Parts: sequence; structure tokens; C-alpha cells
Amino acid sequence: MKIKITADSTCDLSEELIRKNNITVTPLTVSCAGESYKDGVDITPDELYKKIGETGQLGTTAAVNVQDYLDVFGELLKEYDAIVHFTISAQMSACYQNACIAAQELGRVYVVDSRNLSTGIGHLVLDACEMAAQGIPAQEIKSRLDEKREKLDVSFVVDTLEYLRRGGRCTALAALGANLLKLHPCIYVKDGAMGVGKKYRGRLETCIEGYIRDKLSDPSTLELGRIFITDSGVSEECRAAAERVVREMAPFREIIHTRAGCTVSSHCGPGTLGILFYRK
Repeated sequence: MKIKITADSTCDLSEELIRKNNITVTPLTVSCAGESYKDGVDITPDELYKKIGETGQLGTTAAVNVQDYLDVFGELLKEYDAIVHFTISAQMSACYQNACIAAQELGRVYVVDSRNLSTGIGHLVLDACEMAAQGIPAQEIKSRLDEKREKLDVSFVVDTLEYLRRGGRCTALAALGANLLKLHPCIYVKDGAMGVGKKYRGRLETCIEGYIRDKLSDPSTLELGRIFITDSGVSEECRAAAERVVREMAPFREIIHTRAGCTVSSHCGPGTLGILFYRK
């Protein structure tokens, strides 16, 4: 059985990983100052930040619509026996609902609500690619990953809450308090939704180091396969320091750096970094 793995652009996988695993990506729409762009196709995160700086208006995002899913899935089904598609959490976007409508119309498309974002989705997508290569049927891939998604540990530290506040994902009071106290909150994903966890104080680099140490403090709970270090725009020094602390804390077999796409970046802003991995 020839199975195709597809995912929304919110999976934040690198172009190299996408090509290597033959993944088809369906881009969300990012809008800024009255102009709309396809995430990762028409605009990059740095270009988006530049437009935000020039206009003073934050970017907004829109789900992949049903017709776009129908077009992509319909074309792929001419070549593949089935499709397994991954979306951002249904609680964060209408992508899952729209993909399910298209899947129901076409058949042979299995949609997985990742209940996550960014490379939390990316983990599931790469696992699905491995399963498809092993000849595992599409329905079983979906069933296995519906279970495995619950073991994902997804979080990130933000430089500022302003982007999340203006996007309606945190209160003005929380953002004001964080800014005044120079706090860098940890944003985590649980049960498909985002929440605010521990708040770190000080330089961003110091906060990121403390955050990683906290998350990886008990190696016995970790599945030591793959870990993503994903950021929305930080210095090379910050990325290198994050990897150094990860290696110090736990012997992951694979550490992958990725840059968050426009969808995640538009909601979190620059200076965001997270580690995303599985627990046992």
C-alpha cells in the first residue's frame, strides 16, 4: 500500500526534512497590513517581522480552507492509495475540522489532530513517515499516533508576551506584569491548548538554560530518541547554548534544530525557543 504523509505548515519541519521524507505541506495563510501570504511559500518569518516593524501591525493567521485540502488531497490520491494528514490542535485552529470535511468527501484520507503545535506535530509526522515506509496501513498509523501524541512534551520560553496578548492568547494584565518584571514565561501545551507555566526572570539566554534544565531534570522519564530545539529567531549563540545544555542533561540520540514558521512566529514573536520531545 502506497501511503502519503502530509501536514500543515505549523509542523515547522525544515525543508531538508520535508524533502528527505517526501512530505507534502499545506500552508496556512498569514496576513499583515492588509496583505495575505502562504506560510513558508510567499513569506518567511524574518520578512514577516520586518513588515510588523514597518507597519506596527501584528500578523494574523487563517486555517487551510476546505477547497485547498480538496485540491491537495485529490491530486495526491491519483498516485497514492491513502493519505495520513496532520493538523495543528483542533482547539487552536479550524484546520482539523476543514481537513476532516475534505477527507470525508474524498475518502482514503486519515486526519490526525496532533493536539499540538510546531515540532510537536513534527515528531508525529516523522514517526508516520517511518511507519509508512514499513508498510503499516494508514488507519493503523493514525491509531498509533492518536495514542503517542499524548506522550509529547511541548513547551517554549517567550521573550515577550506582547504577541500572544495581541493575538488574544493571554491577558493584558499577564503581559504587562511579565514585561514590567522582565519575566520570560514558559508556555506549554496540554490537552490541545496552551497554558502559562513557570516564569523565568533575567536575561533570555539564562532563562532558556534554566527552562531546559527544569524540563529535562529527570532523565528516567524521557524517551531518548529525537528532540527538537525549535526557535522563532534567536542568536546562534543562544541555539548553541541550548544544545549544550540538552546534551549535558540527557543522551538523546538525535537533536534537531528547526526554525518556527510564520504561523507560530506571528503568535509568539522573535526570541522564542522551545524543546519538544516524548516522555515515556
